[in-house]
Amino acid sequence: MNALLRTVLNHLIKTGDLTVTDAAGVKHRFGDKTGDPMHIHFKTRRAERAVAINPALKLAEAYMAGDLDFLEGDMYGLLKLVFENAGPVATKEPWMRALDGARWAGRRLQQINTLGLASSHVRHHYDLSGELYRLFLDPDMQYSCAYFETPKATLAEAQLAKKRHIAAKLLVKEGQKLLDIGCGWGGLGLYMARYLKADVTGVTLSEEQHAVANKRAAEEGLSSSARFSLQDYRTLQDQYDRIVSVGMFEHVGVNHFAEYFQHTARLLKRDGVFLLHAIGRSDGPGATNPFIRRYIFPGGYIPALSEVLPHIERAGLIVTDIEILRLHYAETLKAWREAFMANRDIAKSIYDERFCRMWEFYLAASESAFRWQNMMVFQIQIAHRQDAVPLTRNYIEAEEKRLKRLDSAPRGANTEMPVRSRGATGK
Repeated sequence: MNALLRTVLNHLIKTGDLTVTDAAGVKHRFGDKTGDPMHIHFKTRRAERAVAINPALKLAEAYMAGDLDFLEGDMYGLLKLVFENAGPVATKEPWMRALDGARWAGRRLQQINTLGLASSHVRHHYDLSGELYRLFLDPDMQYSCAYFETPKATLAEAQLAKKRHIAAKLLVKEGQKLLDIGCGWGGLGLYMARYLKADVTGVTLSEEQHAVANKRAAEEGLSSSARFSLQDYRTLQDQYDRIVSVGMFEHVGVNHFAEYFQHTARLLKRDGVFLLHAIGRSDGPGATNPFIRRYIFPGGYIPALSEVLPHIERAGLIVTDIEILRLHYAETLKAWREAFMANRDIAKSIYDERFCRMWEFYLAASESAFRWQNMMVFQIQIAHRQDAVPLTRNYIEAEEKRLKRLDSAPRGANTEMPVRSRGATGK
């Protein structure tokens, strides 16, 4: 075995049961032999060396190329073993810290998202086959963190609860103009149009999502109240009573945070409410994981709140509420990962084995980051005015209960209640 790799594993794996068969066919054991056994096989010395020097990128690449395989266990189990030993903040070897420093130094170059580049970056991920996403997402195609009201909630129930939770925070009144920045396949916008009678405009840079969202609106008879445009939010000129953005801010890039909030401040009416839902870092600013940046979300960056809040303030906006969702995304990703693995053969027929290994690693590593490391989700409620929302948060739970009566009823049942006109004081 590569000497550097053996040193790293001896230093890191104190608990658990890891066996590594090296490229020469020799077995090496690490850990205290507790827990589920893991057994990986390096097929080339080059892969051993690469993973030892740059595990954040090369572990995934070795697996994608077939230079690393599992004789026992799987990628999620290996990452669980590594992260449980490393703790929330891993102690890194000097050369790993040097690589992290280089990534930090170059992160602004990696996150340039001009109008032209932003569209290209989005298409890289979201214009994959819709059939792929249908293999693991819920029926409404929600590709963002769900909201698990109970541990036993299904993915579909948790995604519906997420839409309900966001809608409650937005205080939408019938007929209000609502902008959905990064509207995905249209599920959230259609929810707002259907149950809150909002006049919805959704924007996306994905041609696939744009086509699906408008098709869904037509099929559900909501085309007059929910329209989806293939457009960058920065080119919009109108103003809106409500703005929502779910899972899009991660694609903005640190260079464009000021621009983002300056534009949303311009688009939001003076008495409006804006709800931003995004992935964040709980341990301060960082740099994008090299595997994620190269293969999954080019141009993307997950920010710390300390990087976001100053730009909200400088744009003249007011933060009226912040909520942190901690393990909700770990549970969401678990459901996605398990569904993907159950449908892996279908995914392979759409793409190939290398793609499936890449996607396996993406889902397993993402879940691990939320479960054992520094990832979380934040929801920031933003306004121009102090009195844009009620004095207490009681209205959120009350509105969620009202919406649950509506969205849980059979479609077409005559159970809809009129949308109340709610003033800023909640009266």
